[in-house]
Order: sequence, then C-alpha cells, then structure tokens
Amino acid sequence: MISIDRYVCVAVGGCVLAVVTMGMYSTLLFTSAVVCSLLVFTVDPRCIHPWVFGIQMLWQTFWHLFLQYKEYYQHEPVSIRLFLAVSSLMLLTQRITSVSMDLQDRRVVQAFSASSHRKTPALFLPLIGYMLNFTTLLGGPLCSYTQFVSFMEGLALHPPPNPLGAVFLKLIQVVLLEQVRICLVLKWNTCEPVTILGGSLWVWGLALVFRIQYYTHWRISECLNNAAGLGFWENISGGSSNWSGLSDGDFWTTETSSRVSQFARRWNATTALWLRRLVYTRCTHLKLFMTFGFSLWWHGLHLGHFVGFLTLAATVKADYCTHRYLYPKLKAKWTRLLYTSLSWMNTQMIITCVVTSVELRNIAGLRLLSGTCIGLAPLLNIVLLTLFRDNKPPSYLGDGFQETGSVNCVYQPEEVSQ
Repeated sequence: MISIDRYVCVAVGGCVLAVVTMGMYSTLLFTSAVVCSLLVFTVDPRCIHPWVFGIQMLWQTFWHLFLQYKEYYQHEPVSIRLFLAVSSLMLLTQRITSVSMDLQDRRVVQAFSASSHRKTPALFLPLIGYMLNFTTLLGGPLCSYTQFVSFMEGLALHPPPNPLGAVFLKLIQVVLLEQVRICLVLKWNTCEPVTILGGSLWVWGLALVFRIQYYTHWRISECLNNAAGLGFWENISGGSSNWSGLSDGDFWTTETSSRVSQFARRWNATTALWLRRLVYTRCTHLKLFMTFGFSLWWHGLHLGHFVGFLTLAATVKADYCTHRYLYPKLKAKWTRLLYTSLSWMNTQMIITCVVTSVELRNIAGLRLLSGTCIGLAPLLNIVLLTLFRDNKPPSYLGDGFQETGSVNCVYQPEEVSQ
C-alpha cells in the first residue's frame, strides 16, 4: 500500500509540474501516456514495440515539424511552453520505448500478462508513475522501467542513506560550472575574433558554453532524483556505494576524453545506452550511421542536426579505424603521450563542430564554422577514414584485438550517443 501511494505521488507530481510549466501543451504528454498505457494492456507483448515506437515517433515528429513550420515558414515566435512540452515529449519517448522493449524482451511480461487484467489498476499506477515521474519529466536521466520499480520498492524494503551530503556536493559542482560558464560568456561577449586562431578559440568557447549548460542541467536532475531517494548505487561486489546510479555524465570525465568515440559514449550516457539498445543492436547493416541517423530524427530534423550527427557518425568511425591502426605502432611513452594530446585536441574540435551545428540548428552554425580552422577537422577525419578503413591491426596483436578491446578504448557498440 505504501508503494502504491509512492507511485501516486510521483505521477500526480508529474502532472502538476507539466500543467504548471507547459500549460495547455501538457496534453502532448498526457496523450502519449494514455495511448501507451492502452497499448500495453491490449497488444500482445511480442509485437507491442513496433506499435508503441511507430505511434510515439509519429506523434513526436508531427510536433517537431509544427515547430519548424511556425519558426521558418510563418516566422512567428514559438511559445516557450510549447518548446518545453516537445522537449519533455522527447524524454517521454525514451521511457515509453524502454517499456515496450522490456515487454518485447520479456523482462516484465509477467506483470502485464492477460491473466493479470483483474489487477490492472495496481499495475497501471507504476506504469503511469514511470512515464510521468516528476523527477525525470523535464530533464532525465533515463532509467529502465524495471530499474524504476526497483528503486521505488527499495525505498521501503532497503531505505538508502541520507542523500543530503551527495546533493550538497553536486549543487556545489553546479555553482562552479555556472561560474565557469558566466566567465566564458563575458569573455565571449567582449572578445572580437580578428585572426583565424582567435576565431577558432571563440567558437570553441561558444561550444563549451553550450556543453556546460547540459552538464549543469544533468547535475540538477541528479540532485532532484537523489533528494527523492532515487539513484543510490549499492555495490554488492564490495566496492564503495554512492548516489551515481542515475547519471548522464560529468564535466571532468567527459571533457578529458581523448577520443571522439570515448566522448560519444560518455556524453549523455543514459541516452547513449538507450540508442544502443533501440537501434544499434537491432540493425544488421550500417549500424553506426543508422543509430546517429535515428538520433537526428529524434532531435527534430533541423539542418544543423543532419550536419552534426552525420559528422559525428563519420568521425566516430574514423576514430575507430585510425586508433586501431596507429596506436599499436606507438612504442615509446612520449609518442603515446603526443598521440593522446593530439587526439584530445582533435576530439575537442570535432565536438565543437557537432555542438555548434546542433545547437544553432540552421545555416548560421555552418557559416560560423566555415570561417575557422576548426571546421576543417571533420574533413581531415573523413580523409583518415578513407585511408585506414580497410587496414587491419598489426598481426602480432592477434585476432582478439578488435573484439576484446585490449588496446585502450577500441570502439565498442555502446560508443554511440545522441
């Protein structure tokens, strides 16, 4: 009974939050939640995923195209409430498709079987609570339905420790990141790029400002989840337990990535895992490009999305091929250090191109990049891809090099992101 009350609280809290922040556009979320619930209790679990995925993506795509119509064709200002509703709808798509995949993979099939129809109200509350959970409604991170139920039930069976200490430390990180962002914005507004190098640093700083906004947003979302008692990771193997069970990544770990594929795996980590499960593992051909292609569809199909995500797909593939061929040839420590440093610089330039294109969304981002040397980095990586695409790792490494990842961070299927 206590767990039922808990599900009611998170669902009602989500409904109130949606109405307050989105107004009448909150019906976008409620419509998706109701349709998904009806499908869950009426469609055979073996074929539910195509139905849920198709209906939800069509609904989301309609509103993305409506936004573009208002913005580019009618040239009318779009309500911030509508933007917020569509953004939340994207997150809801993650949760809805996660449920449908769990059902299709028989991870929760017993709970929603036909024999359980008489218990439908008791099963409906966890489902609707998961979809409209107020702690993840506006910002994630994504957790599976089974993980959500496990967290909620565990609050009563095995209460986690007090989260205030962890929340306080994460809030300090938010403050520090915001200070860095404000300093960059002030410098960005007062600095007028007059050289190619100055223009490149100016664009790099702009992209870093965009990324810091995401890092702070993710940290605040973590704080909200932790304060509600969600996200405690108990290490049963004897390691230290912590409150990082629901995390999309942190600034230091992600920004120090020395390879594009590393960055792609660490950036928005829960979405990367969702994309891997939804697209990558289900494709038989062109897995990487299909995954990033779906990501640009999910994000809204703007021109900048096409350029950004397809660039990221090509450079991740180039990173994999180049690293697999070159790294084993480097024997001396100083050569590997030099390689890592140059690879980090290349990663920063590639991510700057991707983030600038995706965030500015239109031709303005491409014009901005074309005036800097950073815009040449993707072309250089594509050239490297054509040079090393057919090369195999040195024979002395053996056949297990690619599959085991015995050399640092060889590209693995999970290295895909939004």
